[in-house]
Amino acid sequence: MTKYANVLSKSRKNRSPKIFVLDTNIILHDYKAIRKFQDNDLVIPISVVEELDKFKKGNDALAYNARGFMREIDRISEGKLFGRDGLPIGKGLGNIKVEPNHAFPEDMRGMFYDDIPDHRILSTAIWVRDTHPDRFVALVTKDINLRIKSKAAGMEVQDYLTDRIEDENVENANREVQILDRISADLVQKLAYGPENAIPWEKVAKEKPRPNQLYKFKWDKEIVCGRYDEARKKIVLVKSHNVYGIKPRNDEQKFAIDACLNPEILLVSMTGGAGTGKTLIALASALEQARDYDQIILTRPTVILGNQEIGFLPGDEKAKMSPFIQPLMDNFNVIKSQFRPSSKEALRLDAMLREEKLIISPLAYIRGRSLGRVFLICDEAQNLTPHEVKTIITRAGEGTKMVFNGDIFQIDQPYLDQWSNGLSHLNEKMEGQRLFEHIFLRVGERSELSDIAAKLL
Repeated sequence: MTKYANVLSKSRKNRSPKIFVLDTNIILHDYKAIRKFQDNDLVIPISVVEELDKFKKGNDALAYNARGFMREIDRISEGKLFGRDGLPIGKGLGNIKVEPNHAFPEDMRGMFYDDIPDHRILSTAIWVRDTHPDRFVALVTKDINLRIKSKAAGMEVQDYLTDRIEDENVENANREVQILDRISADLVQKLAYGPENAIPWEKVAKEKPRPNQLYKFKWDKEIVCGRYDEARKKIVLVKSHNVYGIKPRNDEQKFAIDACLNPEILLVSMTGGAGTGKTLIALASALEQARDYDQIILTRPTVILGNQEIGFLPGDEKAKMSPFIQPLMDNFNVIKSQFRPSSKEALRLDAMLREEKLIISPLAYIRGRSLGRVFLICDEAQNLTPHEVKTIITRAGEGTKMVFNGDIFQIDQPYLDQWSNGLSHLNEKMEGQRLFEHIFLRVGERSELSDIAAKLL
């Protein structure tokens, strides 16, 4: 599949550059997108600017991107008019122009009755196409509904694919464990019960494994789990750990706990469906290592349907945050329920909350912080853009560990999908790094009813 930002127009002398008309959601997804269309020209309908004005206030990613784009346009157009051909974006890039609204052609006036931003953007894109019959013109949008309308109107339309990962990479992320059943019993026994709990990788693989490659070795009726340790150049045993009262119920949970406890792995990604234990495992592992960190932060993005401001929710700040915090508190309470209310473990958990050693908060409330000696757990990370994930990880200071959890098939953000969300992007870009490990949790452990519903409904 062609990625538009990677397609050059060859030479302006030999071929006219393409023209791409950008929808609002492209800029809200990544305001730097205007620098990713190579030497092709861009048109921004004035309706897009009007829509961005509604998003510019706030601390979330949409507001950040809206403000970032406005600053870029202001810098490009400082002391100048856009003119007929627009203004240069930068060296080696095309021109950009903000285009006033244009009506649909006469023969299309009755096609859409509602006067809404989507229709104004589409009508402007059609006008640009008809005004430049000698050039390729396409509307670029992440809105599936607008893409359907554009096709119905005969307008070339495309998705923004620059940060979209390939199908096979999404599938590979779900198949990262190698299952081997033809390894000698003596070798598996050495891994499971030998003095080093390790075996040479050459005995298992023809090619050197990537760092933190996971293995399952079938031995009689037993499964022995292993991981390739890049530092030792060996496959080491993955043991079953009990973390703050939580025990692994399957091999994938065993891998996940091992990754969360390993001080050499600073970035962990866990994907899987509802009830597979992603958040519970991450939180229990963090609590088990609480003495090694100044703070444990459990967070998730605040996704408001319809892009409404969080202020529309009733109540004070605490009441507004409650719907976003409650799923995180549920996991905390599951761990707390493993102990008697008067036990030292339960009292310690309450003290950690009270003293803010453990913070449970929506992501918007911790943005901008410098994170040193912190164990950060980001839940529902599939609702983050690639840029947001990068912003969070680049705030990691010395002694910080980060765990990103999510289900790439349960996305609530309207302009993200399983290929373009930040969690999929993270798994693709960080694969093979020594300090990163990804685990796909396959089995639901919440309840038999939950597992059946996840499979059948």
